Formats: sequence, structure tokens, C-alpha cells
Amino acid sequence: MHITTQENLISAFAGESQAHMRYLYFASIAKREDFPNIARLFNAVAFSEQIHAHNHFKELKHLNDGFLTVAHAPFGPGDTSKALEHGIMGEMYEIDEMYPVFLKIADFQEEEGAHFRFNWALQSEIEHAKLFKKAKESVDKGNDAPFGPIYVCERCGFTAEGEVPDVCPVCNAPKDEFTEF
Repeated sequence: MHITTQENLISAFAGESQAHMRYLYFASIAKREDFPNIARLFNAVAFSEQIHAHNHFKELKHLNDGFLTVAHAPFGPGDTSKALEHGIMGEMYEIDEMYPVFLKIADFQEEEGAHFRFNWALQSEIEHAKLFKKAKESVDKGNDAPFGPIYVCERCGFTAEGEVPDVCPVCNAPKDEFTEF
């Protein structure tokens, strides 16, 4: 594997791992503030981020040494509105900057496995940002978000609200490979 793609996978692993833990913490804030649907959203997205981290880690199976990681992620405590703001900022960074660049490099270096991992994560992050924006609009009005069931594809992390897709629109996994939140 080319070193730049490898470093990007390591950084993406670090960022997704931090997002996983951050969203679990944000879920506890939302639950404490009596926003159960937003807590459920944070738990679902945390699961999705865990899948992304696992996928990036699996792609690095050739490594047998330790590496330092850097992840550009918003950080800091606050209320549910602030947590959603941080979530939106993190997702938008991945959508607008991180994954598009990582994808271009993986494509240039003909790293097909990394391309799939990065693209799967990018498509999921787009949905996460939409869901966080919807939730923030509700919270800022003092309401819990009116979410139906939230589904996460166990293969790629794609997140859908409402009805489970028959087939994942990102990785083509069947609907029985989705976890409901």
C-alpha cells in the first residue's frame, strides 16, 4: 500500500474512533436533557462511526507496527444543541475536505480497497450531517427531534431514518444487515 493512502487510513481510523466515543458521550447528554430521539440518533451514528473505524482498520491489515494518529475533530463539552453543532462541524469537515481528498489520493494511487472504505464513510457522513441538522432545528426550538426508526448498515455504516432500505444504497448489503435504533 502506498504510504499516503496508508496514512490517510490511519488518520481516518483515528477520526472515526474519536467520533464514535464523542457521539456516545453526546447521547448521554441528550438523554439527560430529555431528548430521547436525539440520544438514539447519537447512538446510531456512533455505531456507524465504529463501523467506519473497523473498515479502515481492516484495510490496514498489512501493518505490524505502531503508528501515531492525528484526527481533526471538534471537541468540547456542552448541551445537546452544542453537541449537535459539533457533530455537524465534524461531519461537514469529513464531507467537504477529508474524504474527498482521501478518495482522490486513493484513486491516484490505485488503492481500490481504500477507495471503497473512504467512499462508504463519505456517503454515510452526508446522511449524518442531514440528520444532525434536522435534530438541531428541533432542539433549538426546545423539542426532541421527530425521528422514526434509525437504521445503520453493518457493512458500510450507511444510516437511514424512517424505513430500512431493501438494499443498502451505498454497499448493496441486504436489509437484514441493518441494525435498528
